[in-house]
Amino acid sequence: MTRSSQAERLRSVFLGPSGLRALWRFLIFVAIVFGLRFGIHGILVLLHLSRQGATIVDFTAKTVLLHDGLAFFCVLVASLVMGAFEKRSLGDYGLPWRGAFGARFLEGIAWGLVAECATMFTLYLTGNVAFHGYDLVGSAAIRFGLLWAAAFVMVGFFEEFLFRGYPQFTLSTGIGFWPAAILLSGLFGLGHMGNPGETWVGGLSTSLAALLFCVTLRLTGNLWFAIGMHASWDWAETFFFGVADSGMPASGHLLNTAMSGSKWMTGGTVGPEGSVVELMVVSAVIGLLFLRFGRERTRLTAPLS
Repeated sequence: MTRSSQAERLRSVFLGPSGLRALWRFLIFVAIVFGLRFGIHGILVLLHLSRQGATIVDFTAKTVLLHDGLAFFCVLVASLVMGAFEKRSLGDYGLPWRGAFGARFLEGIAWGLVAECATMFTLYLTGNVAFHGYDLVGSAAIRFGLLWAAAFVMVGFFEEFLFRGYPQFTLSTGIGFWPAAILLSGLFGLGHMGNPGETWVGGLSTSLAALLFCVTLRLTGNLWFAIGMHASWDWAETFFFGVADSGMPASGHLLNTAMSGSKWMTGGTVGPEGSVVELMVVSAVIGLLFLRFGRERTRLTAPLS
């Protein structure tokens, strides 16, 4: 093999017909995100605003808002950097300014609330859940409700844009939309396995929920529906019903909800996320989404076959 053919072969590993291949662009994005997160954490440590190696111990609205707010900032900056390199906008990566917090976002909120209520009331009707009045009332309930709403909107921004934003767009250009969606949804589920008390059923449910959000991206053309749905689903689970979210009980919730019965039904210490009921609900929602948006399907800028 001649030197020129070796150089051409090496070049083909990194470059394709459209420039730098999708895998390398994805890895550069990941490196920027992690670099920014480590850098910001280092600055917070120097300013005595955080401790070395500190993690979220108390699952409160303020800690979630701060943690995921900073995380989303890192993802946003990394996406802007890659967008400048590729001459693309945030809209190309699923987050257009047009329609921000609009009808799709609000509809997503409604779907998330109904989906979580479907899970909880199924558990109630099967005798696995009992409601014992309110944990918060009056102004305290309103304050915590708004705080958790803000926190989970930020969670929606961070997790959706991290997994269904630039990575989904970029990997789709290399391997197609659905293979990229399945891969990233699996990684999303694995990422949640580190949460306290998480189980394989909970991880599977989380992966399927991630695939559901990919379906909304495919059917609506952007992430606004997914962000709204993600936020309200978590809000209903954590604040409204007051049950564990990925094994983490929240500080400040509306209802006192007791879960009893089979771990398969209730999810045990993981919460409804680890329940087979939620697996069925998520599957049903995916089907309903195709019925709702099937005739309105739009295509993203990149080839998504």
